[in-house]
Amino acid sequence: MTSKMHVAVVEQFGKPLVLQEWDIPRPGPGQILVKTEACGVCHTDLHAASGDWPLKPKVPFIPGHEAIGRVVAVGAGAKNIKEGDRVGVPWLYSACGHCEYCLTAWETICAEAEFGGYTKNGGFAEYLLADPDYVARIPDKLDPKLAAPLICAGITSYKGIKETKARPGEWIVISGAGGLGHLGIQYAKIMGLQVCAVDIDDAKLTLAKQLGADLVVNARHADAEEAVKKGTNGGAHGVLITAPSLGAFKQGVAMTRKRGTCVLVGLPPGDFPVPLFDVVANCITIRGSFVGNREDMAETLAFAAEGKVKADIELQPLSAINAIFDRLEHGKVDGRVVLDFV
Repeated sequence: MTSKMHVAVVEQFGKPLVLQEWDIPRPGPGQILVKTEACGVCHTDLHAASGDWPLKPKVPFIPGHEAIGRVVAVGAGAKNIKEGDRVGVPWLYSACGHCEYCLTAWETICAEAEFGGYTKNGGFAEYLLADPDYVARIPDKLDPKLAAPLICAGITSYKGIKETKARPGEWIVISGAGGLGHLGIQYAKIMGLQVCAVDIDDAKLTLAKQLGADLVVNARHADAEEAVKKGTNGGAHGVLITAPSLGAFKQGVAMTRKRGTCVLVGLPPGDFPVPLFDVVANCITIRGSFVGNREDMAETLAFAAEGKVKADIELQPLSAINAIFDRLEHGKVDGRVVLDFV
């Protein structure tokens, strides 16, 4: 194995990533080293590189939290993992394991949680370190390039759908039919829901129809909210907002049925414009959902391994990362871009 690896680094917030050569890290006690085969590119990576959120990463850092690869070295004391295993290194890099949230399978909100590509260096690199207790186990029959988006976009949309509490036969709105939303549509159909896809891009709505959406609505239309209410006979029982847009958040609440649940997973900068009268008068629940736990991850991947869900991916080299970020920022990515390291 060579001693150097190619990486894409954030050196300054809001500036292009810098392509560099770094030393390949060595796994310490309780760590593993993963040789990257593929890594998805997420809108969260763009937020991280721009320093958009209140808790900012420390520069320099390597983004990427959808890395799939083979374990090539195992540190002392690392259990239940061996060289040659294929794993995913997701957003939840690690947690304390013993707080009230970890003990109730809400490890994503552990106060001591670390996050891949944010507080820990991530997958925009040929090698990365990982905590073996929190990696995703990738089924043998699942292509690593197709698995990459599932360990963030897939689990986030799948968990968000569960958090709406919508039951089979009921309506769910998937707001945003891009990287997360196109997977959410597929998971929602598997779960027996009637799906209304909402987006501002007709091409994405066409894809949504092909993926099984029962109703599609362009959010730019002046009557979009009424179109959803009419098409769902009163509004959706559950609404999942994946679009990183404050306008989509406000619109999503208006598309929610009385006593329905609107779940937020997109993270645009700014404050949520909550229409308090409508929320109170219609007994609407607004709930945040943050990725998903390790059981959610296993379920997310199992559906894909069975051929029931498939990410719409576009392969690109690591060297194209700045062009990819520019496209993401301008809404020019239909499905999910995956960096191909093989």
